[in-house]
Amino acid sequence: MTNKRLIYLDNNATTPCDPRVVDAMVPYFYEVPGNAASRNHPFGWAAEEAVDYARDQIADLINVDPKEIIFTSGATEADNLALKGVYEMYSRKGNHIITVKTEHKAVLDACQKIEKMGGQVTYLDVDDKGLINLEELEAAITDKTILISVMWANNETGVIQPMKAIGEICEKHGVLFFSDAVQAVGKIPVDPKETGVHLMAFTAHKMYGPKGVGALFVNRKKPRVKVTAQVDGGGHERGMRSGTLNVPGIVGFGKAAELAKKEMAQDAARLSKLRDKLEKELSANLEEVYINGSVENRMPHVANVSFKHVEGEGLMMTFNQEIAVSSGSACTSASLEPSYVLVALGLGDDLAHSSIRFSLGRFTKEEDVDYTIAELTKGVTHMRNLSPIWEMYKEGVDIDAIEWGSEH
Repeated sequence: MTNKRLIYLDNNATTPCDPRVVDAMVPYFYEVPGNAASRNHPFGWAAEEAVDYARDQIADLINVDPKEIIFTSGATEADNLALKGVYEMYSRKGNHIITVKTEHKAVLDACQKIEKMGGQVTYLDVDDKGLINLEELEAAITDKTILISVMWANNETGVIQPMKAIGEICEKHGVLFFSDAVQAVGKIPVDPKETGVHLMAFTAHKMYGPKGVGALFVNRKKPRVKVTAQVDGGGHERGMRSGTLNVPGIVGFGKAAELAKKEMAQDAARLSKLRDKLEKELSANLEEVYINGSVENRMPHVANVSFKHVEGEGLMMTFNQEIAVSSGSACTSASLEPSYVLVALGLGDDLAHSSIRFSLGRFTKEEDVDYTIAELTKGVTHMRNLSPIWEMYKEGVDIDAIEWGSEH
């Protein structure tokens, strides 16, 4: 093992499992090994009871009926079950779905699959803050629209959409409302019924629970929502999702939900202060620093920051043996593409390529943020000192006005 200091600021990718969650899970690996569907002996009864208790804990976090919680292997499966399940179930009514260009790939890829199945999908733009235009949303609704899918909080920028206003539009037009709320549940108050959301995907590993277990909230009354199962075999989870339940994972999910309800407010208050300190000091230490997305409507623990004239992946190489963060670029095949989320906000390739996402968490300390500020400042300064473009910028050349030629 290395003696280097290791700092984890990539909590939007996954959160560390809370030790209290692990403690709750451990007995269900060997002391209580039963299958929750084995209803003819005490081990199965104990497993079923544990699942029921966890379902209650999770339902309590988001203020819904426990019967409205359907367990899945994670949010990607929950997204697919919601989108494809609604499309197949309501195909007689219509085949049109509305979503947003900045959605998670699990939603966008599912929508593309639906298009191949004969569906029509409208992809809404966002403004430079990452927010949708409600008038454009309403104008996109047709008599064939069956579902609107809008992410509660964006995974890259932390931007929170105007969920209640969207819910009111859906109610007005009699359209179902689905939200991928992975980044919001457990971090901020999320109440789908109060907001008008009919289906909602979320997962344990974004809220200090284990990986490999998620859930889909499916509204049971006014309206009663139905989805066509995407996994068949046994009719588990009220016939919506077959498969042996991950009992230890579900127990951990429940404990994580219970802890989130108790500690969410204090976590959010502490992390927003640390996030603001990070942004303020980086902006004070360095020139040409930009905060991406709305600073008013966003998650308390997320900062997406661009350092102009610095390539994000290269910048990460200066410190990524010590600090875990995410860059605004994604490796696709042989090329390095800028984040489609940041491009949708209107960022040019230079700013999109120079962005870093910092996502703080329950176990982030102030000294971690202080160290990160120092290392980022050092790294950006070093990269810029090596850059002829930065030198030109400092000499007063308008870099943005230069038309860079290409050799043939």
